[in-house]
Amino acid sequence: MQEYDFIVVGSGAAGLTAALNASRHGRVALLTKKLASDSNSAWAQGGIACVQSGEDSFDRHVADTLAAGAGLCKEDVVRTIVSEGPARIAELVSLGVSFDKREVNGHSEFDLTREGGHTKRRVLHHLDATGREISDKLIAAVRAEKNIILLEQHYAIDLITTGKLGFVSEDRVLGLYALDELSGEVVTLRSDRILLATGGCGRVYQYTTNPMVATGDGVAMAWRAGATIADMEFIQFHPTCLYHPRQRSFLISEAMRGEGAVLVGKDGKEFMQRYDSRGSLAPRDIVARAIDHEIKRTGGPCVFLDITNKPRDFVIEHFPNIYHTCLSVGIDMTKEPIPVVPAAHYQCGGVRTDVNGATSLRGLCAVGEVGCTGLHGANRLASNSLLECVVVAHRAVDHLLLKLPLQRANGSQHYELPVWQSGHAQSLDELVVIYHNWDEIRRLMWDYVSIVRTTKRLQRAAARLRNLKREVQEFYWNFSVTREVLELRNLVETASLIVDCALRRHESRGLHYTLDYPEPDTSKPPADTVLRRY
Repeated sequence: MQEYDFIVVGSGAAGLTAALNASRHGRVALLTKKLASDSNSAWAQGGIACVQSGEDSFDRHVADTLAAGAGLCKEDVVRTIVSEGPARIAELVSLGVSFDKREVNGHSEFDLTREGGHTKRRVLHHLDATGREISDKLIAAVRAEKNIILLEQHYAIDLITTGKLGFVSEDRVLGLYALDELSGEVVTLRSDRILLATGGCGRVYQYTTNPMVATGDGVAMAWRAGATIADMEFIQFHPTCLYHPRQRSFLISEAMRGEGAVLVGKDGKEFMQRYDSRGSLAPRDIVARAIDHEIKRTGGPCVFLDITNKPRDFVIEHFPNIYHTCLSVGIDMTKEPIPVVPAAHYQCGGVRTDVNGATSLRGLCAVGEVGCTGLHGANRLASNSLLECVVVAHRAVDHLLLKLPLQRANGSQHYELPVWQSGHAQSLDELVVIYHNWDEIRRLMWDYVSIVRTTKRLQRAAARLRNLKREVQEFYWNFSVTREVLELRNLVETASLIVDCALRRHESRGLHYTLDYPEPDTSKPPADTVLRRY
């Protein structure tokens, strides 16, 4: 059994920030299921939203966030995260993060861009690879910190709680089990303070902008441990994912629309004005539904994003990664529109937390995309996600230190955690069965629980997922744990939570749009969809 003052699960912006902050107070184990650089954060293109200009204000940023969130944002949470943003930006800069700048009247200032739903330019960026820049600098700082033990290729399996061990005291976390993929052994890690920063669940859908690691691990683990889950029906579909067989998961940044790109149909004509007065800069839920409707109306496989109205040098300078990726598959976006389709991108719900990332389970915090703080409500405002990561990660560590002060050996309560028992589990020799079930989950979620839903489709999804859960549980108990089995287990759990939440919401709001209830329910105040295990 390995003991630490803190355990952080996940190496995106939230996990890395939390680990760095926690390392000032004690020993930290930072687990990541693959390499430290494999995360949703590293794939983020657009930027991080934060008030930096005299033409902007916290009140404006709060108002834009509330408008996008369709009545479900928690205003006090939004205001706290927005107002603490500048301090976190300054910290990132001190770690070497290089946000793009421009010269104005002889002095240098941040080159702010604008994205859908924002009324002012407030998005800081590093070319069109902001997430990679932030991740690289945070990883470098983590590797240089002696108090952080970086455990790559360690897949967190399940949380260990007092309740699971049979104690009658308040249920709280005591540690977790993790699969060391290098050795094939399951290790036991002990800590009273655990931060989940595992990112989202985009891989539960057939088409997604997310990397392969985004399999809903944190939500599934927290749910099995007894934590409260909220608002999982709100899955944001990014409107513009490159439509090409060789680049299925490549995101076309919303910043392109902020710099003048427009959405057009196969006839070359703009169509967004028919759906919203803000045109191509409407919030993501509106744009994604509009594209979905246009594809179904015209029978075409995609729509197009056109930035040919901008000079070639401007396009290449601002979007070099997108330009070269498109060019690699034969699309010169300076001369022709980019074919795009919506794809699953971001979960606005997750493990229910307060603004400190604190969950209903003592000692457990959830930060970043895995947590549901109330910042995003029913629809995330573009580029608020990285902001939430760095702000809430700091607050979570401070909260844990306040509620569970570090105690030295002579005053701490000792728990000897049981080692992992494999019993008579056999080695799995037919991965084809795992891949078939994985594929079935992703297809049924895309067909039945996608941008536009109906009660009948959701019920069909729920029925099939119940059967799949039984099959997956059989795999889990009868065979030795592998990454493939663990990911499948978490995928089916997370998919079930999404469907259960969607069936409970009898209205259309934000990212949840159902043909059976096409309007918001105005008969009562908007409320979260909450799932409690016990």
